[in-house]
Amino acid sequence: MQIHPLITKTKDLEALCTRLAEGEFVCVDTEFMRENTYYPMLCLVQVGNEDEAAAIDPLADGIDLSPLLELLTENDEVLKIFHAGGQDVEIVYNLTGKTPFPIFDTQIAMMAISQSEQIGYANLVESWLGKTIDKGARFTDWGRRPLTERQIEYAIGDVTYLAKIFPRMLKKLIKTDRGHWLNAEMEKLADPANYANDLDLAWRRIRAPGRNPQVLGRLKALAAWRETEAQDKNIPRGRIIRDETLADLASHPPKKQADLAKVRGLSNAWKENDIGKRLMRVLRDAEPLDPAEMPEKPKRGAPLGKEGALVADLLKLLLKIRAREIDVASRLLTKSDELEALAAGVRKLEVLDGWRFEVFGKDALDLVEGKLAFAVEKGRLKMTHIDDVANGDAVVHGDNTETAVDDEVEGEGGAEAVTASQ
Repeated sequence: MQIHPLITKTKDLEALCTRLAEGEFVCVDTEFMRENTYYPMLCLVQVGNEDEAAAIDPLADGIDLSPLLELLTENDEVLKIFHAGGQDVEIVYNLTGKTPFPIFDTQIAMMAISQSEQIGYANLVESWLGKTIDKGARFTDWGRRPLTERQIEYAIGDVTYLAKIFPRMLKKLIKTDRGHWLNAEMEKLADPANYANDLDLAWRRIRAPGRNPQVLGRLKALAAWRETEAQDKNIPRGRIIRDETLADLASHPPKKQADLAKVRGLSNAWKENDIGKRLMRVLRDAEPLDPAEMPEKPKRGAPLGKEGALVADLLKLLLKIRAREIDVASRLLTKSDELEALAAGVRKLEVLDGWRFEVFGKDALDLVEGKLAFAVEKGRLKMTHIDDVANGDAVVHGDNTETAVDDEVEGEGGAEAVTASQ
């Protein structure tokens, strides 16, 4: 593989992107800083395929990133490969209003062929290539110039290793016939709606102080105002006002600007500065939250009470067993809230549709409906359908237990089965 010198000129970037556009895939990674800014500051972009790789300096004087951005967002013939690419995709979206497409994330793909929930890049490289990555440059200041050779070498490694791993991973996905499992997950990653910053929805990120329409209306207005202030100044939203202070202002709005000096989390200057004036104007003009936007009432306890909680626990156990059996990350199959909804009687769920139903949802539904049991054989937990445990097993239905396990069989590791019937 050819490793190019750091690209700092548009003509070199154009030539690189022209060549990469002829390939089947391109691996992409970025280095950025966002600790002191609202928008992430792009400091370096690394791209490569099986033939070549390069790091691109977006801070170089006069460089135009258009060739690269066009390759990522306009060329749908080249597959874009990321690892844990959510923040990388966000950066591209911020620059173009579009997301890379088509897209493939190796962290997500690992969930379909292993029990790795969120495998880190270093562990990915070690597991596939047996190489240990030097993490010394991981927390470097990528905004400082000039970049060192060590920094550039470390950064390029993020795509050169990925270019070797992806073809192998793809072969395993094809061999296991699990590639189609990932379609919806990759579409979510590439969905521009995930990266659009809707000011009217900013308040939903804040822990709501009750369900009072007036209070929530003020919270919505304040949250949208804070986003605008942070964007204009390009500083983190928490530098304007912290979440808890915003919620407190919504619940207990000051009557006049001078009272802002008494609000915990605000400096004394707010009582007379311009930003304090703007805040008071927002509070004054805030309308009660529309009933259609009102958050759902929080559920108290388990959906079905204590018994429902037990059923949900059995479903979670079933999920662990199935994930172990087929070597897949459990979160790819379903999540806890879906299992709790299933225990509560909800049937319109993602886990009960498509490949998830075939792989796990059908058994989960059978367990809830009393058609599936847990069994212990030779000290190992497994699941079995009721028809399969007719002879020599203990079957529990509610409070009634039938057993046909004699001491000899039990001593040799016979099975005990437990169902969750409603």
